[in-house]
Amino acid sequence: MRKRFKEWLSIHIAKNPNKVVLASIILLNIFLLILAGLVISRFSLRSTENMGFWEAVFYTVTMVLDAGCIQFVVEDVGESGVAVILICLVVIIIGMITFTGAVIGYVTNYISDFISNAYAGLNKIKISNHTVVLNWNTRASEIINDMLYCDGKKKIVVLVNKDKERIEREIEEHISDTIERENKALKAECIAMSFFEKIHYIRKHYIRNNIVCIVRQGDTHSIKQLNDISLNKARSIIILRDEIYDNIGKYNYKFTKENIKHGNVQTIKTLVQVADITGAEISNETQRIVVEVEDDWTMDLVNKIIDTKRIKGKCNIVPIRVNKILGQILSQIAVMPELNLVYRELFSNKGASFYSKKQTELDFVEYIKKYLSNHKHAIPLTCMSSDDASYFYYSAGSEKHIERVSQPYQSDYSVKLNNDYWVTKRTIIMLGHNSKCIDIMNGFKSFCDEWTRRDENGNVIDGEIIQVVVIDDEQHLNDVDNYNQYSFVIDIKKANIYDREGITQKISECLSLYNKNTSILILSDDTVPSEEVDAGALANLINVQSIITRRKERNKSFSLENVNIIVEILNPKNHDIVVSYSVDNVVISNRYISKMLNQIGEKDSLFDLYNDILVYDEDNKTTYESMEIYVKSVTNLFEDIPKQCTAEELIRAVYEASTANNTENVKNISVVLGYVKPNQGVKLFTGNQSKINVNLMPGDKLVLFSNH
Repeated sequence: MRKRFKEWLSIHIAKNPNKVVLASIILLNIFLLILAGLVISRFSLRSTENMGFWEAVFYTVTMVLDAGCIQFVVEDVGESGVAVILICLVVIIIGMITFTGAVIGYVTNYISDFISNAYAGLNKIKISNHTVVLNWNTRASEIINDMLYCDGKKKIVVLVNKDKERIEREIEEHISDTIERENKALKAECIAMSFFEKIHYIRKHYIRNNIVCIVRQGDTHSIKQLNDISLNKARSIIILRDEIYDNIGKYNYKFTKENIKHGNVQTIKTLVQVADITGAEISNETQRIVVEVEDDWTMDLVNKIIDTKRIKGKCNIVPIRVNKILGQILSQIAVMPELNLVYRELFSNKGASFYSKKQTELDFVEYIKKYLSNHKHAIPLTCMSSDDASYFYYSAGSEKHIERVSQPYQSDYSVKLNNDYWVTKRTIIMLGHNSKCIDIMNGFKSFCDEWTRRDENGNVIDGEIIQVVVIDDEQHLNDVDNYNQYSFVIDIKKANIYDREGITQKISECLSLYNKNTSILILSDDTVPSEEVDAGALANLINVQSIITRRKERNKSFSLENVNIIVEILNPKNHDIVVSYSVDNVVISNRYISKMLNQIGEKDSLFDLYNDILVYDEDNKTTYESMEIYVKSVTNLFEDIPKQCTAEELIRAVYEASTANNTENVKNISVVLGYVKPNQGVKLFTGNQSKINVNLMPGDKLVLFSNH
């Protein structure tokens, strides 16, 4: 029996030492109280002759809690009760140490442990309708930052494997910088307004910190820790590829990078755990799991997980091909540089954004016409069907604007479109490389497939619509077989960032041969350690800017408007450095993915829209089905430049003109989203369209949602 008791006690001391200590304190004090109560109740004292046992116990408790009561004991006991006084003194001293002191110490330690556990992420968070971000990389803080532009409070829980304090600082700094920058720009916008207009405008658009973000450090593969952040009650879960830490050594860093190119087992492991929790009956029915994918192997396994979940009846997984999407975006911006500003707004929650609504009407051409007749606060785009529903998509400043009904449209304003419109040929100089190069080239190929003129036999007429010159180091060019599979790649120069003369010679040569409609796309290598990120792109930018400046000095007729420099950077902190070199088209590629992940997390139906607008129609199509966003010159798009009008009139007139010759099999559609004015930026239509004045000039361009 004694042996079993020792074993039992040893186990509990090992598992729950705090509980054993608490139980010992309680038992010892109970023993002392009982002993003191027996002694006091059995002695014949002057004022305690009739004192019972429980009254004596209470008498003892008052002495322990208030040592001053001992004077009353001395008076009661008198000189003959010296032994009782000594016992009472012993009880007070021991009681104060073991009861008062020990209990206070235990409670203090409990509070300290409670605070430590909270900081360590060991307590369960009772929360619902929140966003969960699992793992951390260079795109993560932008996901949280973009929620500043959402309506209402946003609750976010981040679970990471390490560096909790660093991540908290990163989030706080990013949010603070954004709020300060946006509110400063807001005050500058309304500087010419009257006092009351200014107050109203600032109150309406002022940005405040509406984000409640909790960062937990732990194991993203732990079922317990995932349950502790109320994963089953989350609104959306975003699974990121965990960043590779640079302190693992250069050899291990490169080795890990190479392995990730083939597949990411950590992403799959996390997805399986998350899908198991969110697939349960008690989980939120409207949950979405958005997962980053960067390679074919991981994508194949994610699709198999999706198929398995669909068979079981509950699937909510949306995989995002990061490199493919970024490659498509970069290729489209290289062809139409103004798209950078357009996408920057549309792919975020700020300003004009994409929204979706379930819709039963499938003839979207007629639906748009009907919608435009009595709505002027949102722009209808297109309809798409998924496995379980059909959705209609809109561009608007707020989701509530979609349902806002207005007076029926009445105007005879009209425009004449150029039926022979064709995009202008463009030369693209691609400088440097990253992990998205093949996806960028595939984006160029997709554009060529739709816009390169071909005869009945599929032969190219008058050359490819774009021609690409590549300047890159020899090793990477060999890895991609010198881009031999792409017919639009017309020239290749082997040169690294240290070969200034080689880069200068090739760019100068290209500018001499192709001095109109030229884009210089400078890529940032995303395969290098963090301290080297964007360094190569900045070095190439300095060289390119120097070349163009010298060329302008030598040739006064050389127009800077004919050459667009597009610089990709990965770290938003380098944005100001790039802008200081007079470069307007800075593409923060990670920011695009972050914004899209955030929007898709809110509404996964937007995933189909993004897939559609980033891919052009296939080669040799006789009809154009895919919808894209174009930036088209008003001089080439119209027979005559439209007269001054409102946004409401322009949107409806262009739509009517584009669909005028539609047949049952061939449907053309062009919806105006806004316009671009040189040196003034992009204006996308939001709010009341009848109050937006539009005065198009020869150098302006229209932003169109169109199938060609």
